Amino acid sequence: MLSLEGQPLRLEDVVAVASGNVRAKLGADARERMVESRRVIDHIIANNTVVYGVNTGFGKLSDVHVPQAHLPELQNNLVRSHAAGVGPPLSEIETRAMMLLRANVLALGYSGCRPIIVEMLLTMIERGVTPYIPELGSVGASGDLAPLAHLALAMIGEGEVLFQNKKTLTDEALRLAGLEPIHLQAKEGLALLNGTQAMCAVGAVALFRAERLCRVADVAGATSLEALRGTPAAFDERIHRVRPHPGQAAVAAHLRALLNNSEIRKSHLENDPRVQDAYSLRCIPQVHGAVRTALDHARKVVEIETGSATDNPLVFTDTGEVISGGNFHGAPLAHVFDYCAIALTDLAGMSERRIDRLVNPDLNEGLPAFLSPHPGMECGFMIPHVVAVSLLNECKILAHPASVDNVPTSGGKEDHVSMGMTAALKMRTIINHLEQILAIELMAGAQGLEFRKPLRPGDGVLRAYEIVRSLTRPVVKDRSLSQDMERIAKAIRRGDLDPVEKV
Repeated sequence: MLSLEGQPLRLEDVVAVASGNVRAKLGADARERMVESRRVIDHIIANNTVVYGVNTGFGKLSDVHVPQAHLPELQNNLVRSHAAGVGPPLSEIETRAMMLLRANVLALGYSGCRPIIVEMLLTMIERGVTPYIPELGSVGASGDLAPLAHLALAMIGEGEVLFQNKKTLTDEALRLAGLEPIHLQAKEGLALLNGTQAMCAVGAVALFRAERLCRVADVAGATSLEALRGTPAAFDERIHRVRPHPGQAAVAAHLRALLNNSEIRKSHLENDPRVQDAYSLRCIPQVHGAVRTALDHARKVVEIETGSATDNPLVFTDTGEVISGGNFHGAPLAHVFDYCAIALTDLAGMSERRIDRLVNPDLNEGLPAFLSPHPGMECGFMIPHVVAVSLLNECKILAHPASVDNVPTSGGKEDHVSMGMTAALKMRTIINHLEQILAIELMAGAQGLEFRKPLRPGDGVLRAYEIVRSLTRPVVKDRSLSQDMERIAKAIRRGDLDPVEKV
């Protein structure tokens, strides 16, 4: 059970709740803070004090005062009008992560909404009522308005949800789940809509996957190195001690563990004419390590965001003030997601270069052309390499930063937006492609090891080889490899390759 107090949440916590492996509840201290915050809003309403978001219009219409009798209608109208997203829906795990993050931010007690709002979100997660949220339509300021509006729309019993593995009208799903729709009070609709939780949820789930891919990339690189009879000399601890980037040192240590006890290396240790390997092999610690560093920075930013009050205006109970600001602006997330997209594309590029070395008869250290037992008559891994190049090309296009763009919205009131959701979505696509590219490298590396038998690779590489071989057999004659590649990619996504000499 995860008790929500508005604290920063680790990526592991977010994924665990979103995956249904851990339940979440509203903490006792958070409940009291929310009650105190609500008292401030009730006092404002009782005194008919004009405060943005409580009894005014929104955005460009913030100068319009709304009478007290119409405040619930104002909140419902806000939710309905803003639920205008388009495109395919967010995945269930992304949506559930978004619900958790929104609940945790409200639990901080700066939003002026009742505890029942958080309890509804957590109960919907627990009972499997997942709002159907189109993934396109947010510019990342004033937060993720359209996606969060679709979340709020489900809470008031409207729109559609995913329930029991099918798309269902929300009112029917709530009834079957034993829930009643929420009746929004003043400011509660705005408290649900203002914030960065859509981009933060997509980015958090993607980053969790990306960190795993960094470790899998080490495994794939070590497998390729063995198949190409490369040297592990460049991974010597002394080299990395004198350039002490933590990510670089961690990758080098991982590679040493993966390559330990290699018979392939011993077979050519004394009569190897090569002094150095190509950069895609020799510089794995430097490049893979730099990617780890980028992701580590992004993790820190995202985990700060998971426990941050990002709506507007914010309620400060110590003074009774309600102050407008800009914590909904997604720039901190947009920048790091763009950074990660660039870094992960570099990781994909290194993998593609190693695939080329495995299949290219001019570079592959005596392996048959395209790893085919009968080159010329058969094409072997010729087209899987082409597929990797195709995927890499799209990664390079998507690596262009979203956060450098800006188009003013809301009649010029919101004149600088973050495009953080775009940054999160394209980072997610790059991660999808990287999984496929690494799957191809692992398959090609395993095929290369077939030609080095009976010599055994290093301990960790051998374990990776055995996992790959449990999912796909060697290529002894041409066949369609699409399903084989997909099986390996799914295994990577499940984490099957992650425990291999994890560092």
